[in-house]
Amino acid sequence: MELNNQANPSHKIHLDVVTCCSWLKITFLAMLFCVLVSPTAAYDPLDPTGNITIKWDVVSWTADGYVAAVTMNNFQMYRQIANPGWTLAWTWAKKEVIWTMVGAQTTEQGDCSKFKGNTPHCCKKTPTVVDMLPGVPYNQQFTNCCKGGVMASWGQDPSASVSAFQVSVGQGGTSNKTVKLPKNFTLLGPGPGYTCGPAKVVPSTVYLTADRRRKTQALMTWNVTCTYSQYLASKNPSCCVSFSSFYNETVVPCPSCSCGCHNKKDCIKADSKLLKKAGINTPKKDNTPLLQCTHHMCPIRVHWHVKQNYKDYWRVKISVTNFNYRLNYTEWTLVAQHPNLNNITQVFSFDYKPLVAYQSINDTGMFYGMKFYNDLLMEAGPLGNVQSEVLMQKDKNTFTFKQGWAFPRKVYFNGDECRLPPPDAYPSLPNSGHVNSVSILKMAASVLLIMFCIY
Repeated sequence: MELNNQANPSHKIHLDVVTCCSWLKITFLAMLFCVLVSPTAAYDPLDPTGNITIKWDVVSWTADGYVAAVTMNNFQMYRQIANPGWTLAWTWAKKEVIWTMVGAQTTEQGDCSKFKGNTPHCCKKTPTVVDMLPGVPYNQQFTNCCKGGVMASWGQDPSASVSAFQVSVGQGGTSNKTVKLPKNFTLLGPGPGYTCGPAKVVPSTVYLTADRRRKTQALMTWNVTCTYSQYLASKNPSCCVSFSSFYNETVVPCPSCSCGCHNKKDCIKADSKLLKKAGINTPKKDNTPLLQCTHHMCPIRVHWHVKQNYKDYWRVKISVTNFNYRLNYTEWTLVAQHPNLNNITQVFSFDYKPLVAYQSINDTGMFYGMKFYNDLLMEAGPLGNVQSEVLMQKDKNTFTFKQGWAFPRKVYFNGDECRLPPPDAYPSLPNSGHVNSVSILKMAASVLLIMFCIY
Protein backbone atom coordinates (compact mmCIF):
# COMPACT_ATOMS: atom_id res chain seq x y z
CA MET A 1 0.00 0.00 0.00
CA GLU A 2 2.82 2.37 0.83
CA LEU A 3 4.45 1.70 -2.54
CA ASN A 4 1.17 2.42 -4.30
CA ASN A 5 0.70 5.61 -2.34
CA GLN A 6 4.20 6.75 -3.32
CA ALA A 7 3.70 5.83 -7.01
CA ASN A 8 0.46 7.72 -7.51
CA PRO A 9 1.85 11.23 -6.90
CA SER A 10 4.78 10.66 -9.31
CA HIS A 11 2.36 9.36 -11.95
CA LYS A 12 0.22 12.46 -11.46
CA ILE A 13 3.28 14.72 -11.77
CA HIS A 14 4.27 12.95 -15.00
CA LEU A 15 0.78 13.52 -16.43
CA ASP A 16 0.88 17.18 -15.39
CA VAL A 17 4.27 17.67 -17.10
CA VAL A 18 3.06 16.00 -20.31
CA THR A 19 -0.14 18.07 -20.29
CA CYS A 20 1.82 21.27 -19.66
CA CYS A 21 4.31 20.51 -22.46
CA SER A 22 1.48 19.71 -24.87
CA TRP A 23 -0.27 22.96 -23.97
CA LEU A 24 2.95 24.95 -24.45
CA LYS A 25 3.57 23.27 -27.82
CA ILE A 26 0.04 24.08 -29.02
CA THR A 27 0.35 27.67 -27.79
CA PHE A 28 3.72 28.12 -29.51
CA LEU A 29 2.44 26.71 -32.81
CA ALA A 30 -0.65 28.91 -32.64
CA MET A 31 1.48 32.02 -32.03
CA LEU A 32 3.86 31.04 -34.84
CA PHE A 33 0.93 30.51 -37.21
CA CYS A 34 -0.50 33.94 -36.35
CA VAL A 35 2.85 35.61 -36.99
CA LEU A 36 3.37 33.85 -40.31
CA VAL A 37 -0.09 34.40 -41.77
CA SER A 38 -0.93 37.76 -40.27
CA PRO A 39 -1.75 40.15 -43.14
CA THR A 40 -0.43 43.10 -41.16
CA ALA A 41 3.06 41.61 -40.81
CA ALA A 42 5.23 43.95 -42.88
CA TYR A 43 8.86 43.66 -41.85
CA ASP A 44 11.74 44.18 -44.28
CA PRO A 45 15.05 42.90 -42.85
CA LEU A 46 17.06 45.19 -45.16
CA ASP A 47 15.04 48.26 -44.10
CA PRO A 48 13.66 47.40 -40.65
CA THR A 49 12.51 50.94 -39.80
CA GLY A 50 11.13 51.83 -43.23
CA ASN A 51 7.58 53.23 -43.27
CA ILE A 52 5.37 56.04 -44.52
CA THR A 53 4.32 58.38 -41.74
CA ILE A 54 1.23 60.56 -42.22
CA LYS A 55 1.21 63.53 -39.85
CA TRP A 56 -1.85 65.69 -39.16
CA ASP A 57 -1.09 69.13 -37.64
CA VAL A 58 -4.08 71.17 -36.53
CA VAL A 59 -2.97 74.73 -37.30
CA SER A 60 -6.19 76.62 -36.41
CA TRP A 61 -9.70 76.16 -35.08
CA THR A 62 -12.76 77.25 -37.04
CA ALA A 63 -16.41 77.87 -36.09
CA ASP A 64 -17.31 74.22 -36.65
CA GLY A 65 -14.02 72.39 -36.93
CA TYR A 66 -10.35 72.87 -37.71
CA VAL A 67 -7.75 73.41 -40.42
CA ALA A 68 -5.01 70.76 -40.63
CA ALA A 69 -1.77 70.45 -42.59
CA VAL A 70 -1.33 66.80 -43.61
CA THR A 71 2.25 65.72 -44.39
CA MET A 72 3.29 62.33 -45.78
CA ASN A 73 6.94 61.33 -45.28
CA ASN A 74 8.35 58.32 -47.10
CA PHE A 75 10.95 56.98 -44.65
CA GLN A 76 11.61 53.87 -46.77
CA MET A 77 15.23 53.74 -47.86
CA TYR A 78 14.67 52.26 -51.33
CA ARG A 79 10.94 51.97 -51.98
CA GLN A 80 9.41 54.91 -53.82
CA ILE A 81 5.82 55.71 -54.80
CA ALA A 82 5.80 55.84 -58.58
CA ASN A 83 3.31 57.20 -61.09
CA PRO A 84 0.27 57.41 -60.89
CA GLY A 85 1.06 58.23 -57.27
CA TRP A 86 -0.43 57.72 -53.83
CA THR A 87 -4.10 57.46 -52.88
CA LEU A 88 -5.07 58.09 -49.25
CA ALA A 89 -8.41 57.29 -47.63
CA TRP A 90 -9.88 57.26 -44.13
CA THR A 91 -13.20 57.11 -42.29
CA TRP A 92 -14.48 60.05 -40.22
CA ALA A 93 -15.27 59.29 -36.59
CA LYS A 94 -18.36 61.54 -36.54
CA LYS A 95 -20.23 63.44 -39.28
CA GLU A 96 -17.30 65.53 -40.47
CA VAL A 97 -17.15 67.09 -43.93
CA ILE A 98 -14.31 68.66 -45.89
CA TRP A 99 -15.01 72.32 -46.61
CA THR A 100 -11.91 73.01 -48.68
CA MET A 101 -8.62 71.42 -49.69
CA VAL A 102 -5.37 72.97 -50.93
CA GLY A 103 -2.69 70.89 -52.67
CA ALA A 104 -4.90 67.80 -53.05
CA GLN A 105 -8.46 66.81 -53.85
CA THR A 106 -10.96 64.08 -53.16
CA THR A 107 -11.96 61.80 -56.02
CA GLU A 108 -15.69 62.18 -55.20
CA GLN A 109 -17.76 64.92 -53.62
CA GLY A 110 -20.52 62.72 -52.26
CA ASP A 111 -24.04 63.80 -51.29
CA CYS A 112 -23.95 67.42 -50.07
CA SER A 113 -27.64 68.15 -50.78
CA LYS A 114 -28.44 69.08 -47.17
CA PHE A 115 -26.09 72.08 -47.30
CA LYS A 116 -27.54 75.43 -48.38
CA GLY A 117 -25.28 78.20 -49.59
CA ASN A 118 -21.67 77.08 -49.27
CA THR A 119 -21.17 73.54 -50.55
CA PRO A 120 -18.41 71.40 -48.99
CA HIS A 121 -15.61 69.99 -51.11
CA CYS A 122 -16.52 66.47 -49.91
CA CYS A 123 -19.34 65.03 -47.81
CA LYS A 124 -18.43 61.35 -47.97
CA LYS A 125 -18.00 59.38 -44.77
CA THR A 126 -14.89 57.78 -46.27
CA PRO A 127 -13.15 60.35 -48.50
CA THR A 128 -10.46 59.27 -50.97
CA VAL A 129 -7.70 61.84 -51.56
CA VAL A 130 -5.17 62.17 -54.38
CA ASP A 131 -2.38 64.64 -55.03
CA MET A 132 -2.73 67.51 -57.51
CA LEU A 133 -0.91 67.32 -60.82
CA PRO A 134 2.02 69.63 -61.61
CA GLY A 135 1.04 72.98 -63.09
CA VAL A 136 -2.13 73.65 -61.08
CA PRO A 137 -2.94 77.34 -60.36
CA TYR A 138 -0.82 78.91 -57.65
CA ASN A 139 -3.79 79.50 -55.31
CA GLN A 140 -4.43 75.72 -55.26
CA GLN A 141 -0.87 74.79 -54.31
CA PHE A 142 0.57 73.90 -50.92
CA THR A 143 4.12 73.24 -49.75
CA ASN A 144 5.44 69.91 -51.14
CA CYS A 145 2.28 69.29 -53.14
CA CYS A 146 1.32 68.83 -56.74
CA LYS A 147 3.71 66.12 -57.93
CA GLY A 148 1.03 63.71 -59.11
CA GLY A 149 1.47 61.67 -55.93
CA VAL A 150 5.01 60.61 -56.82
CA MET A 151 7.39 60.32 -53.86
CA ALA A 152 11.07 59.39 -54.01
CA SER A 153 12.58 56.99 -51.50
CA TRP A 154 14.26 58.48 -48.44
CA GLY A 155 17.62 56.94 -49.29
CA GLN A 156 17.62 58.29 -52.83
CA ASP A 157 16.33 61.87 -52.36
CA PRO A 158 14.98 62.95 -48.93
CA SER A 159 13.81 66.32 -50.27
CA ALA A 160 11.55 64.60 -52.82
CA SER A 161 10.21 61.97 -50.39
CA VAL A 162 7.61 64.35 -48.92
CA SER A 163 4.06 65.16 -50.01
CA ALA A 164 1.60 67.48 -48.25
CA PHE A 165 -1.79 69.18 -48.46
CA GLN A 166 -4.12 71.29 -46.32
CA VAL A 167 -7.66 70.34 -45.36
CA SER A 168 -10.42 72.38 -43.68
CA VAL A 169 -12.71 70.09 -41.68
CA GLY A 170 -16.27 71.00 -40.67
CA GLN A 171 -18.77 69.49 -38.25
CA GLY A 172 -15.86 68.19 -36.20
CA GLY A 173 -14.40 69.04 -32.83
CA THR A 174 -13.27 72.60 -32.08
CA SER A 175 -10.79 71.81 -29.30
CA ASN A 176 -8.24 69.17 -28.33
CA LYS A 177 -10.87 67.48 -26.15
CA THR A 178 -13.70 67.35 -28.70
CA VAL A 179 -11.75 66.36 -31.84
CA LYS A 180 -12.26 62.73 -32.82
CA LEU A 181 -9.38 61.24 -34.79
CA PRO A 182 -10.13 59.77 -38.24
CA LYS A 183 -9.85 55.98 -38.42
CA ASN A 184 -9.41 53.08 -40.86
CA PHE A 185 -6.64 54.71 -42.90
CA THR A 186 -5.72 53.06 -46.20
CA LEU A 187 -2.85 53.91 -48.53
CA LEU A 188 -2.24 52.83 -52.12
CA GLY A 189 1.24 53.49 -53.38
CA PRO A 190 0.14 53.29 -56.19
CA GLY A 191 -1.07 49.69 -55.81
CA PRO A 192 -1.85 47.57 -52.72
CA GLY A 193 0.69 46.41 -50.15
CA TYR A 194 0.47 49.06 -47.43
CA THR A 195 -1.17 48.50 -44.04
CA CYS A 196 -1.85 51.53 -41.85
CA GLY A 197 -2.13 51.55 -38.09
CA PRO A 198 -4.53 53.67 -36.03
CA ALA A 199 -4.06 57.42 -35.61
CA LYS A 200 -2.16 58.28 -32.42
CA VAL A 201 -1.86 61.65 -30.70
CA VAL A 202 1.78 62.73 -30.43
CA PRO A 203 3.54 65.86 -29.11
CA SER A 204 2.63 68.89 -31.22
CA THR A 205 4.92 69.74 -34.13
CA VAL A 206 7.17 72.75 -33.52
CA TYR A 207 7.84 75.24 -36.34
CA LEU A 208 10.56 77.84 -36.77
CA THR A 209 9.72 81.23 -38.26
CA ALA A 210 11.48 82.37 -41.44
CA ASP A 211 14.10 84.32 -39.46
CA ARG A 212 14.59 81.23 -37.22
CA ARG A 213 14.23 83.39 -34.09
CA ARG A 214 10.80 82.28 -32.92
CA LYS A 215 9.14 78.90 -32.40
CA THR A 216 5.46 78.19 -32.90
CA GLN A 217 3.65 74.89 -32.58
CA ALA A 218 0.61 73.06 -33.91
CA LEU A 219 -2.51 73.09 -31.74
CA MET A 220 -2.72 69.31 -31.95
CA THR A 221 -0.82 66.57 -33.82
CA TRP A 222 -1.49 62.94 -34.60
CA ASN A 223 0.44 60.39 -36.64
CA VAL A 224 -0.52 57.40 -38.78
CA THR A 225 2.18 54.84 -39.69
CA CYS A 226 1.87 52.69 -42.82
CA THR A 227 4.17 49.75 -43.59
CA TYR A 228 4.61 47.76 -46.79
CA SER A 229 4.36 44.02 -47.36
CA GLN A 230 5.29 42.53 -50.71
CA TYR A 231 3.06 39.54 -49.95
CA LEU A 232 0.03 41.80 -49.68
CA ALA A 233 0.99 43.64 -52.87
CA SER A 234 1.23 40.55 -55.09
CA LYS A 235 1.42 36.79 -54.78
CA ASN A 236 4.18 36.75 -57.41
CA PRO A 237 7.52 38.60 -57.57
CA SER A 238 7.88 41.47 -60.03
CA CYS A 239 11.50 40.79 -61.01
CA CYS A 240 14.02 37.99 -61.35
CA VAL A 241 17.80 37.56 -61.41
CA SER A 242 20.12 35.71 -63.79
CA PHE A 243 23.83 34.91 -63.32
CA SER A 244 26.95 34.38 -65.42
CA SER A 245 30.72 34.45 -64.90
CA PHE A 246 34.03 34.57 -66.76
CA TYR A 247 35.05 31.19 -65.33
CA ASN A 248 32.05 29.24 -66.59
CA GLU A 249 30.39 29.37 -70.02
CA THR A 250 27.00 28.55 -68.51
CA VAL A 251 24.52 31.42 -68.23
CA VAL A 252 22.10 30.71 -65.40
CA PRO A 253 18.73 32.16 -66.48
CA CYS A 254 15.86 33.34 -64.34
CA PRO A 255 13.73 30.41 -63.17
CA SER A 256 10.78 29.62 -65.46
CA CYS A 257 7.63 31.60 -64.63
CA SER A 258 9.55 33.50 -61.94
CA CYS A 259 6.80 36.14 -61.84
CA GLY A 260 3.94 33.79 -62.64
CA CYS A 261 2.76 32.91 -66.13
CA HIS A 262 -0.69 34.49 -65.89
CA ASN A 263 0.32 37.08 -68.51
CA LYS A 264 1.66 34.45 -70.93
CA LYS A 265 -1.39 34.54 -73.19
CA ASP A 266 -1.20 38.33 -73.63
CA CYS A 267 2.56 38.70 -74.17
CA ILE A 268 4.19 39.96 -77.36
CA LYS A 269 7.23 38.48 -79.07
CA ALA A 270 10.24 40.76 -79.50
CA ASP A 271 9.95 40.64 -83.30
CA SER A 272 6.16 41.02 -83.47
CA LYS A 273 4.71 43.47 -86.01
CA LEU A 274 2.26 44.60 -83.31
CA LEU A 275 5.08 46.63 -81.75
CA LYS A 276 4.81 49.07 -84.66
CA LYS A 277 1.17 49.76 -83.86
CA ALA A 278 0.42 53.30 -82.64
CA GLY A 279 -0.25 53.57 -78.90
CA ILE A 280 1.28 50.21 -78.03
CA ASN A 281 3.37 51.88 -75.28
CA THR A 282 0.47 53.85 -73.77
CA PRO A 283 -0.13 52.79 -70.12
CA LYS A 284 -3.55 51.50 -69.07
CA LYS A 285 -5.48 53.09 -66.22
CA ASP A 286 -5.19 49.89 -64.17
CA ASN A 287 -1.43 49.61 -64.95
CA THR A 288 -1.93 46.25 -66.69
CA PRO A 289 1.50 45.31 -68.12
CA LEU A 290 2.18 44.31 -71.70
CA LEU A 291 5.16 41.98 -71.39
CA GLN A 292 7.62 40.65 -73.91
CA CYS A 293 7.28 36.88 -74.21
CA THR A 294 10.01 35.27 -72.09
CA HIS A 295 10.38 32.04 -70.15
CA HIS A 296 10.41 33.98 -66.86
CA MET A 297 7.55 36.42 -67.69
CA CYS A 298 8.90 39.16 -65.43
CA PRO A 299 8.68 42.89 -66.12
CA ILE A 300 12.25 43.32 -64.84
CA ARG A 301 15.34 41.11 -65.10
CA VAL A 302 18.55 41.86 -63.22
CA HIS A 303 21.69 40.17 -64.56
CA TRP A 304 24.78 39.80 -62.35
CA HIS A 305 27.93 38.92 -64.30
CA VAL A 306 31.24 38.18 -62.55
CA LYS A 307 33.42 39.82 -65.19
CA GLN A 308 37.08 39.88 -64.16
CA ASN A 309 39.48 38.78 -61.46
CA TYR A 310 42.57 40.76 -60.44
CA LYS A 311 45.16 40.23 -57.77
CA ASP A 312 43.55 42.49 -55.16
CA TYR A 313 40.22 43.35 -56.84
CA TRP A 314 37.36 41.80 -58.78
CA ARG A 315 34.78 43.29 -61.11
CA VAL A 316 31.03 42.71 -61.55
CA LYS A 317 28.77 43.93 -64.34
CA ILE A 318 25.13 44.62 -63.41
CA SER A 319 22.45 44.96 -66.09
CA VAL A 320 18.76 45.80 -65.58
CA THR A 321 16.38 45.05 -68.46
CA ASN A 322 12.74 46.16 -68.79
CA PHE A 323 10.37 43.71 -70.50
CA ASN A 324 7.22 45.83 -70.04
CA TYR A 325 6.18 47.71 -73.18
CA ARG A 326 3.77 49.97 -71.26
CA LEU A 327 5.90 51.24 -68.42
CA ASN A 328 9.16 53.08 -67.93
CA TYR A 329 10.71 53.45 -64.50
CA THR A 330 11.70 56.91 -63.29
CA GLU A 331 14.15 57.19 -60.38
CA TRP A 332 14.43 53.42 -60.14
CA THR A 333 16.37 51.74 -57.33
CA LEU A 334 18.30 48.47 -57.17
CA VAL A 335 19.36 46.92 -53.86
CA ALA A 336 21.83 44.05 -53.55
CA GLN A 337 23.10 42.15 -50.53
CA HIS A 338 26.61 40.72 -50.76
CA PRO A 339 29.39 40.45 -48.12
CA ASN A 340 31.93 42.28 -50.33
CA LEU A 341 29.76 45.39 -50.72
CA ASN A 342 31.48 46.63 -47.57
CA ASN A 343 34.58 47.37 -49.66
CA ILE A 344 33.48 48.95 -52.94
CA THR A 345 36.27 50.77 -54.76
CA GLN A 346 34.30 52.27 -57.66
CA VAL A 347 30.84 52.20 -59.27
CA PHE A 348 31.18 53.31 -62.87
CA SER A 349 27.80 54.53 -64.15
CA PHE A 350 25.31 54.21 -61.29
CA ASP A 351 25.07 56.21 -58.09
CA TYR A 352 25.61 54.11 -54.99
CA LYS A 353 24.76 54.37 -51.31
CA PRO A 354 25.50 51.78 -48.59
CA LEU A 355 22.52 50.70 -46.50
CA VAL A 356 23.64 49.96 -42.97
CA ALA A 357 20.48 48.66 -41.33
CA TYR A 358 22.49 47.11 -38.52
CA GLN A 359 25.53 48.87 -37.07
CA SER A 360 27.87 45.87 -37.23
CA ILE A 361 26.88 44.66 -40.73
CA ASN A 362 27.68 46.52 -43.95
CA ASP A 363 26.73 44.08 -46.70
CA THR A 364 23.86 45.88 -48.44
CA GLY A 365 23.89 48.73 -50.92
CA MET A 366 21.50 50.70 -53.13
CA PHE A 367 22.27 51.46 -56.76
CA TYR A 368 20.29 54.07 -58.68
CA GLY A 369 20.56 56.05 -61.89
CA MET A 370 22.58 59.22 -62.31
CA LYS A 371 20.40 62.32 -62.65
CA PHE A 372 19.60 63.15 -66.30
CA TYR A 373 21.80 60.26 -67.50
CA ASN A 374 20.27 56.87 -66.70
CA ASP A 375 17.76 57.55 -63.92
CA LEU A 376 15.02 56.69 -66.45
CA LEU A 377 14.71 53.02 -67.41
CA MET A 378 12.82 53.08 -70.71
CA GLU A 379 10.06 50.65 -71.71
CA ALA A 380 10.89 47.29 -73.31
CA GLY A 381 12.88 47.59 -76.50
CA PRO A 382 16.36 48.58 -77.67
CA LEU A 383 16.63 51.33 -75.03
CA GLY A 384 14.99 49.39 -72.21
CA ASN A 385 18.09 48.61 -70.18
CA VAL A 386 20.69 50.23 -67.93
CA GLN A 387 24.02 48.80 -66.86
CA SER A 388 27.06 49.49 -64.76
CA GLU A 389 30.23 47.87 -63.48
CA VAL A 390 31.33 47.61 -59.87
CA LEU A 391 34.93 47.23 -58.73
CA MET A 392 35.43 45.69 -55.29
CA GLN A 393 38.55 45.10 -53.22
CA LYS A 394 39.09 41.56 -52.00
CA ASP A 395 39.11 40.52 -48.40
CA LYS A 396 41.66 37.72 -48.36
CA ASN A 397 39.96 36.10 -45.36
CA THR A 398 36.60 35.67 -47.08
CA PHE A 399 36.98 36.07 -50.85
CA THR A 400 36.42 33.01 -53.02
CA PHE A 401 34.76 32.00 -56.27
CA LYS A 402 33.71 28.66 -54.80
CA GLN A 403 30.12 27.62 -54.03
CA GLY A 404 28.53 30.70 -55.60
CA TRP A 405 30.08 33.13 -53.11
CA ALA A 406 30.51 35.80 -55.83
CA PHE A 407 26.74 36.13 -56.37
CA PRO A 408 24.29 38.25 -54.32
CA ARG A 409 22.23 36.88 -51.45
CA LYS A 410 19.25 39.15 -52.11
CA VAL A 411 18.26 41.55 -54.91
CA TYR A 412 15.47 44.13 -54.81
CA PHE A 413 14.17 46.32 -57.64
CA ASN A 414 12.06 49.36 -56.69
CA GLY A 415 11.60 47.89 -53.23
CA ASP A 416 10.35 44.43 -54.25
CA GLU A 417 12.49 41.34 -53.76
CA CYS A 418 13.48 39.53 -56.96
CA ARG A 419 13.48 35.78 -57.44
CA LEU A 420 16.98 34.26 -57.61
CA PRO A 421 17.98 31.00 -59.34
CA PRO A 422 18.28 27.93 -57.09
CA PRO A 423 21.72 27.69 -55.41
CA ASP A 424 22.62 24.41 -57.09
CA ALA A 425 22.35 26.12 -60.50
CA TYR A 426 24.92 28.85 -59.79
CA PRO A 427 27.96 28.96 -62.13
CA SER A 428 30.65 26.75 -60.62
CA LEU A 429 34.41 26.71 -60.91
CA PRO A 430 35.86 24.16 -63.34
CA ASN A 431 36.60 20.88 -61.61
CA SER A 432 40.40 20.60 -61.86
CA GLY A 433 40.37 16.91 -60.95
CA HIS A 434 37.90 16.14 -63.69
CA VAL A 435 39.87 18.20 -66.20
CA ASN A 436 43.14 16.45 -65.30
CA SER A 437 41.63 12.98 -65.58
CA VAL A 438 40.15 13.81 -68.98
CA SER A 439 43.52 15.18 -70.15
CA ILE A 440 45.32 12.04 -69.00
CA LEU A 441 42.82 9.83 -70.83
CA LYS A 442 43.24 11.87 -74.00
CA MET A 443 47.03 11.64 -73.73
CA ALA A 444 46.91 7.88 -73.19
CA ALA A 445 44.61 7.45 -76.18
CA SER A 446 46.97 9.52 -78.33
CA VAL A 447 49.98 7.40 -77.29
CA LEU A 448 48.11 4.18 -78.07
CA LEU A 449 47.07 5.54 -81.45
CA ILE A 450 50.66 6.50 -82.33
CA MET A 451 51.95 3.09 -81.23
CA PHE A 452 49.26 1.38 -83.32
CA CYS A 453 50.24 3.44 -86.38
CA ILE A 454 53.97 2.65 -85.91
CA TYR A 455 53.52 -1.06 -85.52
